[in-house]
Amino acid sequence: MNRYVEAARPRTLPAAVTPVVVGTAAAMRPVSDLYIDRAVLALAVALSLQIAVNYANDLFDGLSGVDTAERTGPRRAVASGLISPAEMKRATALVLAVAGVAGLILAWQVGWELLLVGALAILATLGYSGGSKPYASRGLGELSVFVFFGVVATAGSAYVQDGVLTLVPLLASLPVGFLAVALLVVNNLRDIPTDEVAGKRTLAVRLGEPATRRLYQALVGLALVGVVVIALVVDGWWPLLGLVATPLAVMPLRQAGRVPLGPGLVPVLEATGRVQLLLGVGLAVGLGLTPLAGVGVLLGAPDVLPAIGSAATATGAG
Repeated sequence: MNRYVEAARPRTLPAAVTPVVVGTAAAMRPVSDLYIDRAVLALAVALSLQIAVNYANDLFDGLSGVDTAERTGPRRAVASGLISPAEMKRATALVLAVAGVAGLILAWQVGWELLLVGALAILATLGYSGGSKPYASRGLGELSVFVFFGVVATAGSAYVQDGVLTLVPLLASLPVGFLAVALLVVNNLRDIPTDEVAGKRTLAVRLGEPATRRLYQALVGLALVGVVVIALVVDGWWPLLGLVATPLAVMPLRQAGRVPLGPGLVPVLEATGRVQLLLGVGLAVGLGLTPLAGVGVLLGAPDVLPAIGSAATATGAG
């Protein structure tokens, strides 16, 4: 495998794809009227930021000594010598540039308010493991993941389609965000012993092993409940297709409660990624089959509603 592909942590990339797919499907406009170019640009931003987070984490944790030979899980590129710090800095800058260019095009098409969101996302990317006080080591990594890879990525993907912020994408961002956080929680659960030694005070280290196991289980459970809430709000039960992921959630829920810390939790991490992807696909299909025009405009130009509503009535889908 190419060393930069390995360092990008391909198994984490569904966490970037899922919110864009769900958010695009949660837009008010009919599926036939979606801006495919904007969806592709939103996906480029999300994927680039996810890769940049992974690269920056690899770089900063390698330089600070957090990643050591005792660490469990996949090898880290900088700590193992696979990629030099200078090379990783250039790679991080490159993927952030890709995110920036895609974001600029979206801002030009939709609105310059997206520049502020993009700037905050880039700062969050670099501040996760970088700087004198990385917030991942202060127990705030989970909050950042929920905000940017849950709420912002999902609701933002709908916003670039409609030009307004509505209730359904915000609700859809909750299960997506819960599962994105669950991925980080089980990852940090696995690393509690080595993170403690390295002085990395993640939320898992701060909560301790038993509470972190319960937090993971609660997040997965809340994601499934969130799908039901969405179905109750919209006009139809199609969003319940997201519950197709429920059988896949059984194994990680059980294993997260009893598997010893260390490499044994890697399958739980992988299974959680599959749950997130399948729930996202099911939810996206369900939202795509559900008319959503006029379901609670929260922010934006309400004058777009009549046109979107007329199109949804004509096609019977949104």
